[in-house]
Amino acid sequence: MNLSTFIKINPADTVVVCLKAFAKGEVIVVDGKTITIAQDTPMGHKIIIEDTPQGTNIIKYGYPIGHAMKDLKAGEWVNENNLKTNLSGTLSYEYHPVGESLTIAKEGRTFNGYVRANGEVGIRNEIWIVPTVGCVNGIAERLATQLQKETQCKGVDAIHSWHHNYGCSQLSGDHENTRKILRDIVLHPNAGGVLVLGLGCENNQPEQFMEMLGDYDKSRIRLLVTQKVDGDEVEAGMAILRELYALASTDKREVCDLSHLRVGLKCGGSDGFSGITANPLVGEFSDYLVAQGGTSILTEVPEMFGAETILMNRCETPELFEQTVSLINNFKEYFLSHGEPVGENPSPGNKAGGISTLEDKALGCTQKCGRAPVSGVLEYGDRIKNRGLNLLSAPGNDLVAATALASSGCQIVLFTTGRGTPFGTFIPTMKVSTNSVLYSRKPNWIDFNAGKLVEGTSMQDLLKEFIDKIISIANGEPTRNEENGYREISIFKNGVTL
Repeated sequence: MNLSTFIKINPADTVVVCLKAFAKGEVIVVDGKTITIAQDTPMGHKIIIEDTPQGTNIIKYGYPIGHAMKDLKAGEWVNENNLKTNLSGTLSYEYHPVGESLTIAKEGRTFNGYVRANGEVGIRNEIWIVPTVGCVNGIAERLATQLQKETQCKGVDAIHSWHHNYGCSQLSGDHENTRKILRDIVLHPNAGGVLVLGLGCENNQPEQFMEMLGDYDKSRIRLLVTQKVDGDEVEAGMAILRELYALASTDKREVCDLSHLRVGLKCGGSDGFSGITANPLVGEFSDYLVAQGGTSILTEVPEMFGAETILMNRCETPELFEQTVSLINNFKEYFLSHGEPVGENPSPGNKAGGISTLEDKALGCTQKCGRAPVSGVLEYGDRIKNRGLNLLSAPGNDLVAATALASSGCQIVLFTTGRGTPFGTFIPTMKVSTNSVLYSRKPNWIDFNAGKLVEGTSMQDLLKEFIDKIISIANGEPTRNEENGYREISIFKNGVTL
């Protein structure tokens, strides 16, 4: 293996990944065999290292990532034009548990968080306005702007309204998904005060929605139904917000054990380095956090297709295995019910970055959850029940999946990317670059560079830096998306709009 020009990830692999762009005619030596590069091949892409007949599986990460669409000679560039997915429909699975236990010491590290009345811990102390329906988005934005001007956000970390398009004209599953996500946002510990802003005639009836919250802190979560206000609803809202602000501005950070940290795992704008640098680094952190008694959550169910059995066999119980089977097959049925194939996931950017099939993407994507056993499986809109590694039902779409992770109760999302993205959800969204080129090009987007792993930095040393960075963010250091003010929510929609 020559780390300066290419990497063979697993001894069983039949491809290597280029760590630089190769020109036709260049020569590499892999496992003692001299191979001549057949075509100009971009950085991050794959080169076949043995003659491979049409129909033969191509191996990366030690697993098939599809099959050859034609005969390939050693040295050829492998991409979406000559590699085809093996994925089709739903499958039957058998449980073969892999009982690998983590041997990571508990270090007793802490962070400074906001301990809420119900015992949950936030890493931010913000004032939020949550509309029950999109019709009052404009009022919500106006209220947030006015409170920001009045207070200059002194004493709180931020003031936001979370606008969306839903809350009315939806049926059954979509309606409940909207209500669950909005409920989860209202109850999130990163908020020190929340104004629930209703219209009054919407399907998501405000009073019924408040009942969904259960036993909530009524001093910190307030409701205003604008159709019931005689006169100026903005001033009525401001009166409530001033009271919420007065309470939240007295909150102080307290020392909290790392076991209270809950982290979402997400990738987007992935490239050929995602499964080599950033995702494995996040996986090491996930294992570390679980060993400290904390929680990590992996989602993007369609990006588990092709790697799902690895996750299934790490389930702690047969019941969790069955739930994971349903998680996978239900999402496949969702695709098939719309007449869509289950394997056509990689985006144009993924393909340009070196990811050719969904299996290629999935085997890199799932490395974000390390090696810990699966201790919980969550449906879309569910809140965290079990500590440790959890799987969450949500699509791969960046905004929808990140919102779902935050809604489950994560205080921060770790977002790996090889091509870059500026967005953030309603909690800090920490961007981790897979390569140093992106880190240098987009310092205003990227928080941490995992590309150093192929430049001589050891995983152990970089993990220490990564842990320190995440704890700093938990202590209040803003992420790039927070500094830029790029924050939004997106709710999963599947059905009819009336």
